[in-house]
Amino acid sequence: MNSFVRRGIIVIAFALIGAYGLVKLRGPQGLPALRDRWDEIRQLEEENASLQRENDYRRDRIKKLQSSPSEQELEIREKLKLLRPGETSFILPEQPKAEPSKPSDQPPSDPPPDSKPDASLDSK
Repeated sequence: MNSFVRRGIIVIAFALIGAYGLVKLRGPQGLPALRDRWDEIRQLEEENASLQRENDYRRDRIKKLQSSPSEQELEIREKLKLLRPGETSFILPEQPKAEPSKPSDQPPSDPPPDSKPDASLDSK
């Protein structure tokens, strides 16, 4: 009888520990929070990779500018909008962005009654 009670207590203890673990894993600090952390880590790693690519590009651009006088000249002329003697710069106005055509709820209207086709064209 003593061993039967002892086994029952052990089974109940394991059941309580299992229930506690299940509650903790499913709660707000459990697996959902862990999944959110993994997503956040993945997002930050992607952002770090993007920033690293941008840093590499800028580092290469700086090296080009330091080593090439023609690159320096192009960059300066572009930034300061400078021209060489005899050069002409054309500045075109920006085109207004066309709005996509919106389908109207109304059917196309008939031409006004005053705009009848010219009868003299039909007689030829």
